[in-house]
Amino acid sequence: MNTVLAIIVSLAFVALALWHFRMALLPAGGLSGAVPSESGKPLFVPSVRATLAVGVVLLVFAFLVAATAGLVEVGLPVRVLSWSCYALALGLLARAVGEFKYVGFFKRVRGSRFARFDTLLYSPLCLLLAVGVTLVAGRHGI
Repeated sequence: MNTVLAIIVSLAFVALALWHFRMALLPAGGLSGAVPSESGKPLFVPSVRATLAVGVVLLVFAFLVAATAGLVEVGLPVRVLSWSCYALALGLLARAVGEFKYVGFFKRVRGSRFARFDTLLYSPLCLLLAVGVTLVAGRHGI
């Protein structure tokens, strides 16, 4: 069961990375659901390079989880991998909680398409991934 959980969490990160690569290379025409906005205007417009970088980081997260579970060998002590997973889980939890205005469960700006996606998909997914990464770290590390 531990291996299955690690595979599921790693595949979730790979799927998110692939989605970011797709958005960078084949933009769908709008950012209304991809970035926070206020009064119909996005708060920022991510560059192709930044979106690709997010995809690469998500692949690194997938690799970290797989390495912590012993699915791939990286030559690092399990303790280092496990603590790195705990740090990742903390970051994912922080993303789920949010910054209290535009992002996360406790956001105040709720009328945008992004806010709806964030409430129904993005924040719950971050919370589930945080739990999954924590479980993988706890079962395979310290």
